[in-house]
Amino acid sequence: METSCSKTRNPFTGAEANAVGVKVDGVSKTYAGTEVLSNISFDVLPGEIFVLMGPSGSGKSVLLRQIAGLELPTVGTVRVDGQDPSLEETRDRVRLALVFQAGALFNSLSVYDNLALYPREHRSGTEASIRERVMHALRILSVEDAVSKFPSELSGGMKKRVSIARALVMEPQLLLYDEPTSELDPVMSATISEIIATLKNEYSVTSIVVTHDRSLALTIANRVGILMDGKLITLGTPKELAATKDPALVDFLYPKIDIQNPRFKKLENQKTS
Repeated sequence: METSCSKTRNPFTGAEANAVGVKVDGVSKTYAGTEVLSNISFDVLPGEIFVLMGPSGSGKSVLLRQIAGLELPTVGTVRVDGQDPSLEETRDRVRLALVFQAGALFNSLSVYDNLALYPREHRSGTEASIRERVMHALRILSVEDAVSKFPSELSGGMKKRVSIARALVMEPQLLLYDEPTSELDPVMSATISEIIATLKNEYSVTSIVVTHDRSLALTIANRVGILMDGKLITLGTPKELAATKDPALVDFLYPKIDIQNPRFKKLENQKTS
């Protein structure tokens, strides 16, 4: 896989880009003797939207933390542009941003100051240039009217967009999303999905998205990996997943509501049998 940061080509458009590749190789993660990830391997191509799906507790967010370098795998390696993401020199060379599920905005700071915090702390430009970057990011996400507001004054959808705008101020080459459409109504979920796709098309960024949102995954992803019980059970394009005949995948992607024979009673019977 090509991981050069300076001469990468987007595999889908052929355009030269600065997006970076990711390689997850044999990653397992154990907490207090319990294995939550088991021998996970895959590559994410530069410029790709790669989606990780799976039931709650399948290890998606844990895997995202390994990719972000927030935790070290118990076994195996993660490489971002060929480098260990947990190392300071990697973070200095490769721009990586994480959009947290709950937004992780600082409630004591205005929207503007939330976005300006990173460039100010890293002294990356004058105050005038920082303001230009902040306002540009807010305009991209159509939340410039919220510039003087505090997080407590924002709706859930606006918080998500402000969180993405804050990540954009870092001018990332790799953008990680943890459940970006959770707790949003269908229209706002579609809006966030459109934003992720637009950033991929108009900016040089690789995106890895952890989500339960089937519509997001099957609409904007280049490829989708599905985790179950800490294992990567399948990896393919949305078209390939939509055509799957695997009963477990069909039940996960297209669950049927059966009030005559509900699944929770099946689980109860399995536990008592």
